[in-house]
Amino acid sequence: MQPSRFYKLLIFMMLLLGASTLFAQNDRQAELERQRRQLMGQIEELSRLRQNNKKDERNVLSQVEDLDSKIKTRQNLIKVTNSQANLLTQKINQNINKISNLRDELEKLKTDYAAMVEKSYKSKSSQSRIMFLLSSESFLQAYKRVQYMKQYSNYRKKQGDQIKERTELLKQTNNDLIKQKEEKQQLIAQNREEQEKLEDEKKQQDALIAKIREKESTYVAQIREKQKAADRIDKEIDRMIREAIAASKKETGAEPTKVEKAGEMPTFNLTPAAKALASDFASNKGRMDWPVERGRVYKRFGTSQHPTLPNITQYNSGVEIETAPGSVARAAFKGTVQQIQLIRGGGYIVYVRHGNYITVYQNLKNLKVKVNDEVSTKQALGEVAVNSFTGKAILKFLVYKDSQRLNPEEWVYNM
Repeated sequence: MQPSRFYKLLIFMMLLLGASTLFAQNDRQAELERQRRQLMGQIEELSRLRQNNKKDERNVLSQVEDLDSKIKTRQNLIKVTNSQANLLTQKINQNINKISNLRDELEKLKTDYAAMVEKSYKSKSSQSRIMFLLSSESFLQAYKRVQYMKQYSNYRKKQGDQIKERTELLKQTNNDLIKQKEEKQQLIAQNREEQEKLEDEKKQQDALIAKIREKESTYVAQIREKQKAADRIDKEIDRMIREAIAASKKETGAEPTKVEKAGEMPTFNLTPAAKALASDFASNKGRMDWPVERGRVYKRFGTSQHPTLPNITQYNSGVEIETAPGSVARAAFKGTVQQIQLIRGGGYIVYVRHGNYITVYQNLKNLKVKVNDEVSTKQALGEVAVNSFTGKAILKFLVYKDSQRLNPEEWVYNM
């Protein structure tokens, strides 16, 4: 292989490898940008909700929990922004190398082209194309000389096109480099602002924690009392679901199984239509709509440690979602209103059945549905009630399969 051809092949392979790496980086950059915008949206929502509740906020524990959520979200935002800046640094370095390689390749192309033009000029001065053809010894030789002149002309054109293409690519890469450097500077500036806000929020949190420590026993008692009230409501919800399961068996004439007789997990007896609905519900795991139009997760499912009282753990049977006062709860999936219950400390609770799955919407008022109503996805069920002590509108959302409690975060999209 001629050195010039080897050189061109090497450059082509380097550009191809660089292109594949660039595509992967672009995908990663797009994902990081999506995460950054999502986190910024969460912070804006937290700020908006806190501003709405500022006048009514009297619970120090609630304020600390809000700040803790905001601090964690801002820390994630800073982490994602740093990742974006690091990725841009890699792309900047790659483009600098690419520009260097393109300049080398362009210089060689121009040198080769200049030599070809010079050779062509000398050839024209010594003999014309006509004389070149007439001096042929045979028709076949003349034909070959015509073909040679065409190929030579085409090669010159190709060389000219390559120079134009590389010049344009070099220009575009330079523009990309300038844009990437600007984006990096913007991200660095944003991170500085976020770091300042984070430090300010940590100071606010420290001041509130100091207040809590002064009356720690009082606040611990409040948390435990609140947990007892939540446990009482959970037991009531469990009882209602077990009664619904028993009613389904009575309607179909089915007898309790040996497992249920032993006091273990009871299950619904399903009609063919209910089985189809349950299958549809299950197939939408991770893709269901939020039970409110706008909101943020206030407390997650399961056991968690309190953000300011390290010896206190809390259990949440569902997901608590904070939304703006006046917002309505919406059905996360199509189904039938199985039951409506008014419970002390929990407002109205609406149970929507989807075959052997049930979604539960707790802390409602001004209901929009009644028992046995068929509801569609996103249909309004009722208004989310506002807590008179904290000023927050909190919807508690639970998901059951038969009598088994599930994690709602695994079912709702991007929760």
